[in-house]
Amino acid sequence: MIQFGIIVRNLSSSSALQSAIKNVTIIGGGLMGSGIAQVTAQAGQNVTLVDVNADVLSKSQKSININLGKVAKKVFKENPQEAEKFVTESLARIKTSTDPVSAVQTADLVVEAIAAPSHTIFASNTSSLSINEIASIVKRKDKLLEVVRGAETSEATYKTMMEWGKSIGKTCITCKDTPGFVVNRLLVMHLPVILT
Repeated sequence: MIQFGIIVRNLSSSSALQSAIKNVTIIGGGLMGSGIAQVTAQAGQNVTLVDVNADVLSKSQKSININLGKVAKKVFKENPQEAEKFVTESLARIKTSTDPVSAVQTADLVVEAIAAPSHTIFASNTSSLSINEIASIVKRKDKLLEVVRGAETSEATYKTMMEWGKSIGKTCITCKDTPGFVVNRLLVMHLPVILT
């Protein structure tokens, strides 16, 4: 099923992944952050969605609730009880916070860069910022990754992030740290055709 351009699949059964990433903190409660929070919760992982603006978090919660309802109706169209259970359980996995410092204290994965415990893997939704530049201020550089492999990204972190991406229903691709990464480079190449 495609939801916001994302293929929704069952949770990965990888025990290594389940032990590595259980708590995901997403910094930013806008459209992208709430979408990532939704698919992560759908995949059975605990999520803390963080934004400094409580109104943004309130809107995000409403949006996630509506979108989960749409997914549930499509996936469980013959079973309304399962649909309701899916929505209820997914929503129960999502907490919100306006305090990013406390939100990352139990994080196994932080989406967007923020100071966090040394065991936390940093991931980014950027397609224009250099992963190597972000990594330059992190003490443990080999643990920063967004499926874009930085110059010092360890193989273990890379594999963990690929598994996590698959567990929330993503098709994972790898590319080097280049401007625009893959998708935006392709978009720029096709824009003249699209706009004519």
